[in-house]
Amino acid sequence: MNVAMILKEKGGDMVAAKPGDSLAAVCSLLAGHGIGAVLVLNPDGGIAGILSERDVVRGLAQHGGALLERSAESLMTRNVMVCAPADTIEDVMHVMTKRRIRHLPVMAEGKLVGMISIGDVVKRRIADTELEAEALRQYIATG
Repeated sequence: MNVAMILKEKGGDMVAAKPGDSLAAVCSLLAGHGIGAVLVLNPDGGIAGILSERDVVRGLAQHGGALLERSAESLMTRNVMVCAPADTIEDVMHVMTKRRIRHLPVMAEGKLVGMISIGDVVKRRIADTELEAEALRQYIATG
């Protein structure tokens, strides 16, 4: 199974912010959409960074409430790891675990086509495991 399967199930819709958006506005996006991270996109649609709930919590601990008036680009992670539709579930699980990240934008031929979360990956992995277990039960029952 691969990332393309996850995107096929969940779709490629993404929530994005602009580098100049206030962190208060970004927090509203996160809360309003029930998501843990938002991509920060340049005017040309390229990835400028990613901003997660964890980033906001760390920023609040360091800067206090004044953080909410700062811009997304002041807090975003700039070196964004990405994946491709052809990457396997195991590949992205490895990257997410090793890099301690929960979200990966998906790029195909230089174009942003979606974003997956660790929740999406775990859900797909569980579904695959259940299918495999059922196939083994059927094999044993008919064998």
